[in-house]
Amino acid sequence: MNKYIELVKKWLADNDSVSLEELEANKATADAAADAADAYAYDAANAAADAANAAYYAAYDAAYYAAKYAAKYAANAEYWVSQYEDLVDE
Repeated sequence: MNKYIELVKKWLADNDSVSLEELEANKATADAAADAADAYAYDAANAAADAANAAYYAAYDAAYYAAKYAAKYAANAEYWVSQYEDLVDE
């Protein structure tokens, strides 16, 4: 149930049941709620993209160190594998 929609529905059913001030306040708070939801979704999308990017680069670095330096840099490869697994498991 959306309180902003419910107020508009109430007004549509009976124009005298809701004042112009109530409708204006409803619009302002609905606008603020929508902006907050947009900001949250944007932040969540960016966080997901950052995590995907980090996982990609961790996988790349693991493969790079394993292939290029073999035993000499095995510790680096192991580190990046664990980084990748930690990021993917979240």
